[in-house]
Amino acid sequence: MFEHGANYVCSKAVPTLAQTTPSCDFKSGQIILQQPIEREQMSKLLQTGKTDLLEKFVSNRTRRNFKAFLVWDGAAGKVNFEFEQREGKYPARKTAGAAAAKTTTAAAKKTGTAAKKTATKTATKATTKTAAVKKPRTVSATLKPSADLAAVIGSEPTSRPDVIKKLWDYIKANGLQDAKDKRAINADAKLKPVFGKEQISMFELAGIVGKHVS
Repeated sequence: MFEHGANYVCSKAVPTLAQTTPSCDFKSGQIILQQPIEREQMSKLLQTGKTDLLEKFVSNRTRRNFKAFLVWDGAAGKVNFEFEQREGKYPARKTAGAAAAKTTTAAAKKTGTAAKKTATKTATKATTKTAAVKKPRTVSATLKPSADLAAVIGSEPTSRPDVIKKLWDYIKANGLQDAKDKRAINADAKLKPVFGKEQISMFELAGIVGKHVS
């Protein structure tokens, strides 16, 4: 991947003496909606199909900041946004703890030691109920691999990040990265029907995956 003007471009998107005809058309801006995109994040997007959560995008319509992942849409051939999933629509109420504390104080004044013990138990229960346990974010496995792709990673429904991960596991396990250029991937008998040619650039991988899942 190269920095070309204000964009990141695939290393094979620019004509050179060794390659007169570009074989990759990937291009993305170094700044998207006022969010600078680091080279490391763009490399992660091309290798896994997704960046980390980025927090400094600014909406052109509302002028508000927002957080999002950048994801590669192979079917459309462009970079899109994916927003962080939230478990609940409304946050836990902040007044529950305060109400429990007031109840505890009033009961203690009226009934002494016995009331203090009861209030402590009540406050503990209230705290337990209001403490929200955030579940880890999961990506649903709803994509079905094509027959050619299934021959490499299996036929079970999967997600786009898992497809990319399984392909890289297969590539590394079989030593298919080119010895002279690690960014190039050589196709074996199973990968050739998926790639459609003998060798691809790693920057093409996310786009190829989009053609083999539905």
